[in-house]
Amino acid sequence: MTAVEVAPAVSLRGGLAVPGDKSISHRALLLGAVADGESRLEGLGISEDTLATADAVRSLGAGVELDGDRAAVHGAGLRGLRPSGEPIDCRNAGTLIRLLPGLLVGQEGRFELVGDDSLSRRPLERVAEPLRLMGAVAETTEGHAPLVVEGRGAVEPLRYELPMASAQVKSCVLLAGLYATHGRTEVVEPAPTRDHTERMLEGMGVRVQRKPGAPAVWPAEGLRALDLQIPGDFSSAAPFIVAATLLTGSELRLQAVGVNPTRTGLLSVLERMGARVALFNRRSAGGEPVADLQVAHADLVATTVGADEVPLLVDELPLFALAAGMAHGDSVVRGAQELRVKESDRIEAVKNVLRPLGIRIETTHDGFRVRGVPSRPKGGGVVDAASDHRIAMLAAIAGLVSREGVRIEGAESVAVSFPDFFAMLESIAVR
Repeated sequence: MTAVEVAPAVSLRGGLAVPGDKSISHRALLLGAVADGESRLEGLGISEDTLATADAVRSLGAGVELDGDRAAVHGAGLRGLRPSGEPIDCRNAGTLIRLLPGLLVGQEGRFELVGDDSLSRRPLERVAEPLRLMGAVAETTEGHAPLVVEGRGAVEPLRYELPMASAQVKSCVLLAGLYATHGRTEVVEPAPTRDHTERMLEGMGVRVQRKPGAPAVWPAEGLRALDLQIPGDFSSAAPFIVAATLLTGSELRLQAVGVNPTRTGLLSVLERMGARVALFNRRSAGGEPVADLQVAHADLVATTVGADEVPLLVDELPLFALAAGMAHGDSVVRGAQELRVKESDRIEAVKNVLRPLGIRIETTHDGFRVRGVPSRPKGGGVVDAASDHRIAMLAAIAGLVSREGVRIEGAESVAVSFPDFFAMLESIAVR
């Protein structure tokens, strides 16, 4: 277990280009594996999670060549993946273990998906159940990994109402819909979630209905190869946005960040809290909206995040808790029970990180309440990252904005999504 000391900073100053979007990188590798011909990806988010996806598609017969953040994916065709005889090791990649089954139902053969201890605790019936409703064989182990999928080449179309808002479950069902015998496969969402899958499928020639709250796909005969420039990951930019907002005197530029509105709920929440984040040089890359961001310090006021907003900033809610702790007034998050089944129970993990540092936070079954104090928290001491990359990054930003800093145990978990996080943080921290 690696420990990292994060000292307090005066401000954040300078410019950064964060790694490529992890969600888009996963999808590009998976869909490139079943495309016709060679897909070329620029700006791939290289992390333990995305490398797990690259290894998984290699084991299924697709070719993947990596050169820094560039990748060439040699597609096996829509129905060209084959079992290797060994389980597919998804390691800690939740996106991989939940999206890949949607493609495997259209192949021929038996596929077993396994993961590490953390991934094996996460719920998988939420993807297995709709696949079974489509006529596929998908069996979990008491609701968890290992997950076995027996591909039969085709499924039946489905109109599926999600019991909870989940981009991963939605994407799994839509991917399976590519192999339907006929007609439309539609997913009805209780709240909109990130739409990278729909955008990418549309760019690969699939007939897609991108109706908010009810996306749908039609069966495909094949997928066009990708030529994709992947934007910077908003979730990787978020820790720097929050830190620059909280530290007096900060002036920070973030280049080429993906600003897909299904991902940037944190910006909307921070804006109504009084944050100063400007978006400029807006453009499109690979069908995704991109912009440069300018962030300056601001005094914040409390706000409430309801269940309808949660899917738009679910990965950033731990950082919101820190911002709320330094705002004027009491902030509340409701409808975020999904945080309890992430890499850790993030509701409890956030409390365990922030409370010892001086943030007044109380948890509920589906969120938390934070009593804001508009001054730097005391900090000091040791916090446990709970083997969760988002919690490790939260602890680092909390230490940065505190008066005494923090020591993070298990800091190596940031490599799951952002291996260079600590180096980038140090490059812009003024002390």
